[in-house]
Amino acid sequence: MSRSAPVAETARLVLRHLDANDAEFIVLLLNDPDWLRFIGDKNVHSADAARSYIANGPMAMYAREGFGLYLTERKDGAIPIGMCGLIKRDALPDVDIGFALLPAYRGQGYALEAATAVMALGRETFGLRRIAGITSPDNDRSIALLEKLGMK
Repeated sequence: MSRSAPVAETARLVLRHLDANDAEFIVLLLNDPDWLRFIGDKNVHSADAARSYIANGPMAMYAREGFGLYLTERKDGAIPIGMCGLIKRDALPDVDIGFALLPAYRGQGYALEAATAVMALGRETFGLRRIAGITSPDNDRSIALLEKLGMK
């Protein structure tokens, strides 16, 4: 099964476009209790729903904007651990960064590594002068990461 070429790479991670083959992973990630708590229920509870989410969300945004949420996987074993990328929401003037990791991969610097690569991609490849960060006021981990990226 062929995978899309990497959009960005770091010392430990590869970020690439999501595709229909990632459906099972997306079901896991989008039903993680922290995803549900801080991001919300996207009603993705089956592989079919995940394929629809991928097609109508990230893949549609790649086509429309050139960027979107990317599958984030460890280079060691090509293990998918989360998503990180850029999102252009109709209701907001700025592009924002989004990220989420499965619980087993949190607290190891992966989110910062992926988000730093995505910020560089946004500025250098897509010419974005301003990238926003949006999170719940009680999502301390996301707030800390956004601050490490230089956001206030």
